[in-house]
Amino acid sequence: MEVRVKTIAWSALGLLALGTASGLTAPSLLNLKDSSAVPASGTPVAAAAVTPVQTEGPIPLMSAPNYRAIVARNQAAVVGITTAGEMKTAAPEGFNFGNPNDDDNPLSQFFRGMPNPGPRAHGPMHAQGSGFLISADGIILTNAHVVDGAKEVTVKLSDHREFKAKVLGADRSSDIAVLKIDAHDLPSVRVGNSDKLGVGDYVLAIGEPFGLEETATAGIVSAKGRSLPGDGYVPFIQTDAAVNPGNSGGPLFDSEGNVVGINAQIYTNSGGYQGVSFAIPINLAVQVKDQIVKTGKVSHARLGIEIQTLDQSLADSFKLPGPNGALVAKVEPDSAAAHAGIKVGDVILKYNGEAIVDAGQLSAHVGQAMPGDKASLEIWREGKTSTVTATIGSAAAVTVADAADNAAAGQARLGLALRPLSPTERRQAGVPGGLMVEQSQGHAAEAGIQPGDVVLSVDGTAVESVAQLRKMIGQHDKQVALLIQRGENRLFVPVSLG
Repeated sequence: MEVRVKTIAWSALGLLALGTASGLTAPSLLNLKDSSAVPASGTPVAAAAVTPVQTEGPIPLMSAPNYRAIVARNQAAVVGITTAGEMKTAAPEGFNFGNPNDDDNPLSQFFRGMPNPGPRAHGPMHAQGSGFLISADGIILTNAHVVDGAKEVTVKLSDHREFKAKVLGADRSSDIAVLKIDAHDLPSVRVGNSDKLGVGDYVLAIGEPFGLEETATAGIVSAKGRSLPGDGYVPFIQTDAAVNPGNSGGPLFDSEGNVVGINAQIYTNSGGYQGVSFAIPINLAVQVKDQIVKTGKVSHARLGIEIQTLDQSLADSFKLPGPNGALVAKVEPDSAAAHAGIKVGDVILKYNGEAIVDAGQLSAHVGQAMPGDKASLEIWREGKTSTVTATIGSAAAVTVADAADNAAAGQARLGLALRPLSPTERRQAGVPGGLMVEQSQGHAAEAGIQPGDVVLSVDGTAVESVAQLRKMIGQHDKQVALLIQRGENRLFVPVSLG
């Protein structure tokens, strides 16, 4: 997302990316589909009429949606997803660098709210999730974490046909993955407009919780624009529709039977549903999907600031009429914000004319923009408002390739995309420096290094910059030992270079 939000850590909360697994429990986040298919009978879906909000007088009654018709229209477009891979490493108890969907992974515990059962032996892993067909030619939306690290992805349709799926691309920042199966004339969902959802609107989820095919659950929109730890870029839809492990990647429908979200996470202390579920807005998912289908990758916008939400005390200090807006705590040099003249201490009140209530709302706006877009920002500075225009930059990570370019070293590649830690991240991690892993592939991924890990040292020498690490890697021929921090745990991980 690349507008960094200062937020209180949710370490006390149990946020679970939903999934089920055999041989290893893998969070399989919910999948997404776009449907235009209708029942053979052609019966339209009866939906509650949208009634304007009234502030006075009696509140008009709304009839419940025709859930039966919504399910009949869309259940054939919802698919089950099974992934297969192999455990790469064994690790000491409480610190597992195997597949990120493993229960042993300390980071997955944070999202799952589950106890750590200890390390598992080497062997195959299998995980399950959900997804949906967004077009009749076999394009499927699901969560990136459903297919993360998978060697083989199998899609099962409602008519029990199974297809090997190709992963066209996966974007960890938004947790969206796009799959393709070799089939045609398939039922697909109809895409709605998540921006039109309101709190209190009816919603219905379909997926495969615990592997139970074509399970439908209903609820209402509980909140919009939720920012979760590590996902400030995604303005989650909160619902009370029951979703559980295995629902990950499945569709969330509105009262008219249109897909408005992809079920992704739940808040839980038990590992199961507790009435608080989160879905990725379909408008964001489609934007990501379109980029993946067209280019095979996703470009995210970057404003280049750290921001925080205002409380009443801060609002009083800055002489604001109320605690609304996003307070700028840091401006990165040579960033879009710096070029626009934004300064530390500014409060961003509006983004393209839309009022900013808190920091998460601004992050969501920037995250859904495209590099090169123009953004009009109304700011509060020294008791006055003014407007600046920023040209949104790109959040592309710096890819670290090994600098060894002689014959002896060969074409070794570390396979990491890294960036320096921000001061806030250093404080939170309790480290003086290091590099944040934003992408991991090749030898590094095989060794078990994941996005969100912090690289502290190479062969015992502390690293402070990408350039320093590149130089150090260039001095090695075969492998290096990286000191990795994940949560409160540290472990040296040997990584082959060729």
